[in-house]
Amino acid sequence: MADIKKTNSGTLFIMYAVVIVFTILAIYPIFWLVIQSFKTTQEYMTTSKLSLPTTWFFKNYPITWKSGNFGILIINSVFYTSITVFSVISLSFMAGFAFAKIPSKFTPVLHGSFIVGILLTLQSILVPLFLMINAVGLYNTRLGVLIPYIGIGLPIGIYLSTEYIKGIPGEVLESARIDGATYLKIFKSIVMPIASPVAASVAVLMITGTWNEFMLINILVSNNNIKSLPVGISMFSGALASDYGKQFAALVIGMTPMVIFYLVFRKRITRGVAVGAVKG
Repeated sequence: MADIKKTNSGTLFIMYAVVIVFTILAIYPIFWLVIQSFKTTQEYMTTSKLSLPTTWFFKNYPITWKSGNFGILIINSVFYTSITVFSVISLSFMAGFAFAKIPSKFTPVLHGSFIVGILLTLQSILVPLFLMINAVGLYNTRLGVLIPYIGIGLPIGIYLSTEYIKGIPGEVLESARIDGATYLKIFKSIVMPIASPVAASVAVLMITGTWNEFMLINILVSNNNIKSLPVGISMFSGALASDYGKQFAALVIGMTPMVIFYLVFRKRITRGVAVGAVKG
């Protein structure tokens, strides 16, 4: 018995040690980034990259915020992310319900056409997508950004929702149909409440993906007033940029909303991703 307890204690010690090491490796880059954002470029270049600032230069943040027009960019990012998440969840779960529970001879073809979208990379469709958006007159518009965002998010949303809804017992839906409920009523009152865990998984994927998306909006938009936060952050880096303090401040500003989002919804995110992964 003593040997078993000793073995268990040793195992727990190793597990906690590994967790602590990985926690430090995950947190330290964030800590380092925040510290460097309070240095001037001169101090960053002349002192150790691991040292604390000798003089805390707080002006990096107001200067970066104003020169980068971050107030408008954050509003744009919130707008694009909110509309994309709502649209993808609504459309993908309606399609997933139809594919999973409403029999049709067209279901395999339609479902397969959406799932193929998971295999496509953004780089492979970037040029034709730009040409299509430009041809229909949506270049440099918010709608021209939202349509590709929603379209790119639908394949994974439809796949996860279809697989999850397949697990809902058919008897539950049939009893509702016998009671006179329409498909829309069943979807709103039964399917969506049951499928809320996987909806959280889809929401997490869409929020992080849309908020951090840079390549597509940088190509589809030239008006700075409708660009998103990642594009604004990129303006502080490049071959000709040398103000490292403002670069780090811009990165911290862009990172902060996602950190707050995770801290507020971390339990919901963990539960939703775990359930979605098991069902998916």
